[in-house]
Amino acid sequence: MKFAREGYPFIAVGLLLSGAAWVSSWALERSGGWMGPTIAGILSALTLFVIWFFRDPDHPLPTDPSEVVAPGQGKVIHVEEVDEPTYMGGRCRKISIFLNIFDVHVQRAPVTGTVEHRAYRPGTYAVAWRDKASEDNEQASLGVTTDQGRVLIRQIAGLVARRIVTYPQEGDTVQRCDRIGLIRFGSRVDFFLPLEWEVTCAVGDRAVAGLTVLARQPSCRIEGAQAAGNGEAGRVGS
Repeated sequence: MKFAREGYPFIAVGLLLSGAAWVSSWALERSGGWMGPTIAGILSALTLFVIWFFRDPDHPLPTDPSEVVAPGQGKVIHVEEVDEPTYMGGRCRKISIFLNIFDVHVQRAPVTGTVEHRAYRPGTYAVAWRDKASEDNEQASLGVTTDQGRVLIRQIAGLVARRIVTYPQEGDTVQRCDRIGLIRFGSRVDFFLPLEWEVTCAVGDRAVAGLTVLARQPSCRIEGAQAAGNGEAGRVGS
């Protein structure tokens, strides 16, 4: 199991504290104390949670180049047509994924393309499943252009989240399934795509970042079998 690099300091601190607590509990137990094992157990449970939260599993790479994979792991809570003026330039489709604290919080590139838009906006920290979260909450946006059109990935902080990390910079090329960022402790990912792309998911579906197919690009479908794996085989992100 791999872990997101942002999680290593938290994991290290947790292991040190829980280890010290167990050593102290042994000393306290010898002197008749009983709180030591309880505190050590709580710290150990919290450390295991932190380790679980920052997990970053690899998945098999998709072979069909027309497939658009989920940028985040969680539950699909919205599939709707909206206006997105900042990068998409008008009407487009939005797919919203809510990530609870038990989901993997590493985001992946849904398509292969070039980053030509990167923006950050501070905001509130309302619960991420509310509609207003897309408008009011702290968020970071990453616009990627492809041969078939533009897509926009928006990382949105939630009630507990207080840190959004976005890896690519403007001008970078990202491959489908590359790691592109992380949101700590409960969040949401809004994904915007052209109206002519075929959406293959529905509200209530569970999505896995870099694995679940959310949509298909139109003009790539016929070429999918011929181009399977070209330029992407063996790549698992940066």
